[in-house]
Amino acid sequence: MQLSLIGLSHHTAPVEVRERLHFPEKDIPPALHALRERPGVGEALIFSTCNRVEVLARLEDGLEALPLLADFLATTRRVAPESFQSYLYHHSQRDAVRHVFRVAASLDSMVLGEPQVLGQLKAAYATARAVGTVGSVLDEVLTHAFAVAKKVRSETGIAASAVSVSYAAVELARKIFGSLEGRNVFVIGAGKMSELAARHLLHSGAQAIFVTNRTYARAQELATQWGGRAIQFDDLLNHVARADIVISSTGCPHYIIKKEDGVRFLAERRNRPMFFIDIAVPRDIDPELNSLDNIFVYNIDDLEQVVAANRRVRQQEAVRAEDIVEREVDRLLARLKRLELAPTIVALQEKLHALRQQELERARLGTLTPEQRAAVEEMSRALVNKILHLQLTQLKRLPQEPDGLKFIEFIRRTFQLKD
Repeated sequence: MQLSLIGLSHHTAPVEVRERLHFPEKDIPPALHALRERPGVGEALIFSTCNRVEVLARLEDGLEALPLLADFLATTRRVAPESFQSYLYHHSQRDAVRHVFRVAASLDSMVLGEPQVLGQLKAAYATARAVGTVGSVLDEVLTHAFAVAKKVRSETGIAASAVSVSYAAVELARKIFGSLEGRNVFVIGAGKMSELAARHLLHSGAQAIFVTNRTYARAQELATQWGGRAIQFDDLLNHVARADIVISSTGCPHYIIKKEDGVRFLAERRNRPMFFIDIAVPRDIDPELNSLDNIFVYNIDDLEQVVAANRRVRQQEAVRAEDIVEREVDRLLARLKRLELAPTIVALQEKLHALRQQELERARLGTLTPEQRAAVEEMSRALVNKILHLQLTQLKRLPQEPDGLKFIEFIRRTFQLKD
């Protein structure tokens, strides 16, 4: 058995190379069929996202994996091999298993610890299973990878801290209010970052009620999408006090909310706290509002500091996660050795007894009495079993050996055992 993986990712290739090799979802089933039909390919999976394109395959022993799989990519995506080969990485056996585990656990992601890649890998696995290109080996590798990802998330803090500005805003809001359930949100400006922060707040239980933008149609669009209410930009100061959380990201050259506005908001709210997320550059919220009790203002630099601190925490937790991956790679390889060992033992026994039977037939024992034929039969069987005993004793120790799979493959090649 030869387990091989080739691919390229954001670590090795620019986006213009990755996009040429990207597999749209509809292209993956026929591509898997085409790969499976190539001589020597036993199982296959294609994993294609915006950040990576990878092919994982179980191949017959002796095949050169890199040229075979690289040619498959070039042919399937209709791209010249020389345009991407220098960006490829190739992993086999243990390294291939380790890579799949690290990808599943989000240790190889652009954003360390992000959860999206695991869902994408599960979808790729489901597609390959539906097509019929996942057999016992890849099934073991992928299902174990999903278990490793779960173990990493439950036993480390790699995903516990926000590492994007929008998530950091939610984290800070939760620290101020405790629960975000039912909290009202006011979005000022419809920029991408403020939209992301609002989405994360909504997913955490907050409710968006007001959206304003200099282009009123854009405010109406977002308000409809979120089940909220669009406000004319010139009228926003008359409504802000009704929100617990204000996200602001406009292109105004001056403050749109000043300290005196904050004093009025607190009076209207009977001193209930307000949280301002100022993502704009130049800033939209006068930093002097922070001097008022029960008003909390965070700008883009504050959020970036939170993100930087959280990234350091994730990197520390990643060390623990890597240890988990290494232990689980050892466990899976031992299991794969056992899976490979059982059919090897059976095939070796069948092969030697078949050779014994051939030699008995060639010896023309017809002149012997039934008792004599039985004695020769028993002697030949005992001789083969003694030879097998020596081989099987060594074979059964191989799951504990680091290079056990290589020795199993050597036995299969030496005795020309069929898969």
